[in-house]
Amino acid sequence: MNEPLHTLVAACRHEESIKKSRFLAQAAPVASPEQALAFVREVSAADATHNCWAYRIGQDYRFNDDGEPGGTAGRPILQAIEGQGFDRVAVVVTRWYGGIKLGAGGLVRAYGGTAAECLRTAERVAIVTMARLGFSCDFAELALFKARLRELGAEITREQFDADGVTLAFELPMQRVAEAEARIADLSRGRIAVRRMD
Repeated sequence: MNEPLHTLVAACRHEESIKKSRFLAQAAPVASPEQALAFVREVSAADATHNCWAYRIGQDYRFNDDGEPGGTAGRPILQAIEGQGFDRVAVVVTRWYGGIKLGAGGLVRAYGGTAAECLRTAERVAIVTMARLGFSCDFAELALFKARLRELGAEITREQFDADGVTLAFELPMQRVAEAEARIADLSRGRIAVRRMD
């Protein structure tokens, strides 16, 4: 089985000086590309020489060299995110140029290394894959089903009432889906089948 991916518990930072240039890596957990780009805008330093960045959110990723030679900054930052087993994370590495050129290899090591060290020392949490499910039941059964779903760590995301009863939508950790399906079938004596909604 694959190792679970992680995200950050909170924003973090790591700073180092490399041949008189100052490198500051700042990382944060993000849930969407919009949130990642907002973080990039928020932490980019106007007085810096470069604000290079990368993010990965599932299959969605982007990186930017911000004026450094192509492939020497953004991609190494993305590789640091992936190499540390992170997902749903954005990293910005800001550089204040100190007068000594690092060369392409030096830039790759500086940007990738600063990002990797920032992530390596950060507090992480495993990403729990959630499943979205739904079913319909009678009004009289609603309270019981909701109580049993909460016991499984489910979160009710929608309740829709109509003349025939209630349609519930909920999310719960993927590894508890079979248990939820069995419990609902048991409580309804086999009348109710759970539908996958994702």
